[in-house]
Amino acid sequence: MSRLQRAPVLRSRVGIFQLLPDNLWFLAHSNTMTVLPTSTSTLGQQLLREGRELLARGDREAAAQVLVRARDERDVVLAAHALIEANDLIGSFNNVMGLNCTISEQDDIFGFFRSHHSSRNPLRDYLADGWRTLSELMLLLEAVDQPLLRTPRVLEFASGHGRFTRHLVKALGSSRVVVSDVVPNAVEFSRSTFGVDGFLSTSVPESVQWPARYDLVFVLSLFSHLPSATWSRWLKVLYEAVAPGGLLVFSTHGIKAADFDHVTLDEDGYFFAASSESTAIDEQEYGTTFTSEAFVLARIAETVGADRLVHKAPVHFWNHQDAYVLRKP
Repeated sequence: MSRLQRAPVLRSRVGIFQLLPDNLWFLAHSNTMTVLPTSTSTLGQQLLREGRELLARGDREAAAQVLVRARDERDVVLAAHALIEANDLIGSFNNVMGLNCTISEQDDIFGFFRSHHSSRNPLRDYLADGWRTLSELMLLLEAVDQPLLRTPRVLEFASGHGRFTRHLVKALGSSRVVVSDVVPNAVEFSRSTFGVDGFLSTSVPESVQWPARYDLVFVLSLFSHLPSATWSRWLKVLYEAVAPGGLLVFSTHGIKAADFDHVTLDEDGYFFAASSESTAIDEQEYGTTFTSEAFVLARIAETVGADRLVHKAPVHFWNHQDAYVLRKP
């Protein structure tokens, strides 16, 4: 996700956040209890402490009311969320969405939602974002007559801490999903939380060791962050991970994103800035990249062959990233 593009991306997602039940909204905004902050702790910390005490006493209903209020406080949002989910309390996102809604404290994407002024409910925004990605991927695969639900083995590359993985697992089951990321705790989190296989990537494309070949290699918003030194190399290496007859799907920041952020592409149709939402990867290795369609098509042609491209969809993911689908014979 582009740091430059953040605000409009968040605004474009508002419509799908209205799908949670009215009683959950009520709980999240209930004023049935009033806790005043003291000089030694924040309101969120006090609510969190009270919620834990109520849980220890076995008063689940009162604990749910207090913890849902604590979840609205940015400094304790994940701690309160974790207690609600782990104890299956009223207001649990798992009860609404039917999937594992555990979120890692190290998740940079959640941190982005939590800190952004336009995200009024970062938990809902974050979880809905992955759900939207699932629907957009399914539409893309229908266009090339390879439905996601009929895909035997999927590799989610540059998977992060599971923003999308949790939704993919609900659709396919954990045994059909493999994740990979360059951040070790991201891979371990997804393996332990969602039950998927996973392996560590590297910063050098040619050093990646593929455990297998996959019917779908899905690479969301990696090529929107790569410097020119590794852009084509990653394309070549990721294509090698695709099984015969399988697909490589990847996304880029295209012209719409570049125009919105007033970015001027070079003569090749490329722009890179050493800046991103990640705090775990060097910004020179993982920044923010914009590319024209002509740039992408030229790289596909010279790297794997122009005839491998079977579909392209401008502004497909999140209404600002272009999508490309390559098929291996």
